[in-house]
Amino acid sequence: MSSLWTPSGEHFPAKEEGGSPPPPPSSPSSPAGEDEDGSALSAEAQAEIDAMRQQLAQTPAEVVMANHCYGIFELATIYLSHAPPMFFEARLAIDALGALLEGLKGRLGEAEPSLMQALSQLRLAYVQLEGAERAAAESAASADQN
Repeated sequence: MSSLWTPSGEHFPAKEEGGSPPPPPSSPSSPAGEDEDGSALSAEAQAEIDAMRQQLAQTPAEVVMANHCYGIFELATIYLSHAPPMFFEARLAIDALGALLEGLKGRLGEAEPSLMQALSQLRLAYVQLEGAERAAAESAASADQN
């Protein structure tokens, strides 16, 4: 069974045969074999966690970091495409992506050029959307004055 990582932690989807999902995996700060509330993990769940960690350890760090950058890119696009755009949240995600890319410059392998281009596109979209919203607000304000 595969899992889904989210900012709130890793989630295991329910089994198709209607069974309940296994308990959440242990956090890095909790002892191995226990979940966050201290109850024991099933042997199957612990084996899945160990297998995922082993697979992650065998993946080059540049690939993992690039994947996280793509996730931040997606987060920024979600905020920008919201109606109305969520500018504060989008800017935070865009700035975080920019900080990562600048800090890791030359170390992200073949994904780096496309990530840099994606960052440029996000910045441009942000400026265009913010300008359009500002123009609409000014137009509405001037229409109210007339």
